[in-house]
Amino acid sequence: MASIIKRKKSYSVVYNYTDENGEIRQKWETWHTHKEALKRKSEIENKQNEGIFIPPNNQTVSDFLYDFVCTYGEKKWGVSMYDAQTSLIANYINPIIGEMEVQSITPRVVDKYVQMLQKTPCVSTKTNKAKTEFVTNSTIEKIIKLLRCAFKQAVRWEMIGKNPFDNPILPKTQYKKRDIWDADTIRVALDQCEDSKLYIAMNLAFACSLRLGEILGLTWKNVHIEDEDIAADNAYIYIEAELERASKRAIEAIGQKDIYHIFQPLMANTSTRLILKKPKTDSSVRKVWLPRTVAYILRDWKKAQNELKGFLGEEYQDFDLVVALSNGRPCEGRIIHKEFAALKESAKLPNVVFHSLRHSSTTYKLKLNHGDLKATQGDTGHAEIDMITKVYAHILDEDRKINAQKFETAFYSNPDLRKSGSPQEPSPAPTLDLNVLIEQLKQSPELANTLAALINGQ
Repeated sequence: MASIIKRKKSYSVVYNYTDENGEIRQKWETWHTHKEALKRKSEIENKQNEGIFIPPNNQTVSDFLYDFVCTYGEKKWGVSMYDAQTSLIANYINPIIGEMEVQSITPRVVDKYVQMLQKTPCVSTKTNKAKTEFVTNSTIEKIIKLLRCAFKQAVRWEMIGKNPFDNPILPKTQYKKRDIWDADTIRVALDQCEDSKLYIAMNLAFACSLRLGEILGLTWKNVHIEDEDIAADNAYIYIEAELERASKRAIEAIGQKDIYHIFQPLMANTSTRLILKKPKTDSSVRKVWLPRTVAYILRDWKKAQNELKGFLGEEYQDFDLVVALSNGRPCEGRIIHKEFAALKESAKLPNVVFHSLRHSSTTYKLKLNHGDLKATQGDTGHAEIDMITKVYAHILDEDRKINAQKFETAFYSNPDLRKSGSPQEPSPAPTLDLNVLIEQLKQSPELANTLAALINGQ
């Protein structure tokens, strides 16, 4: 049972509970009004009687999130997700609500926290410079999604009764449409490209709808460009790995699960490592057929690479990578981005990011196959087909417009139903203009006599 004790201008609800060690403890909760205290007293007694009362817990949000990452994150996340989530915790969660107790986080506190995030400056790191002054709405969505998942575990661990992050008031995120190059612009870019690594990467991004990490993680063992394959239009690549930079801390925490290879750094004291890892979703592991020209381009590139291996001998570090540096070591994405920026400037091309080539590819394929979503999804490796329908809705709308045109040709024009016309309303009776009639009578005595005779005859 709980009791209420008045203390000056406030009221305390006092009750006993059994802690996690089985010891009986007493808890005092302070409320501003007697009505609030009565409500809390009834709530405590009802839950104790039903056996669903959750004992008080003084654990802070930061301590709880540490436990959450250790027990949940290290089992469920990959290295890239681990780095991203722990960065959100370190930069935007612990500094603001980390010292608060988990059980003090209510929906009202969450809404205030979201408002604070909108006024929080973005954090810059050595490798990632902030692009906006304050935390963006899309980042706020990621933070709340992380906390919703974490506090779901808090409910499961019987630390709290309800998840306060279930229905927060979030700012609306305006997704900016990504600019892309059309096919003609890509032809110009390829003609003007002088960097061989970038040339190969651009062809793979556009022809095969690959992400940059997938391009840089592609190995020759997964490139099938034999004579018989090309002749039968059966040349293809198999995507099963991607190149990524991850922190040593993430690799140590997660272990080498889904990591195929860790590249030794040039300098031993670096805190990150380049790794070859399994793509983050099963749908990203896929087979993509090659256009014949791209197959021949890859064949020529492999021949040049083999000649370089022979020239360098033991100096060449052979990791079987399709896109590699001149010494065979992996080529990081920043190198491709730098060369791509130089190409845009020298060729005076519209400013787009390298990833937009993948969007150009998807757009082009949807136009070629008249909106065949499944075939396109097979190439892009999207986990959900909804991703294509949302991002490329404008292309699908074009095909729907064509459907209307085909419907017109096939049904309404055969026979031509347009000749029958649509149902018409009866034409209204013409109205009589008296002024015009009087003028006509003045000018024509014969008409006036005729009209008089008709009237007299009636």
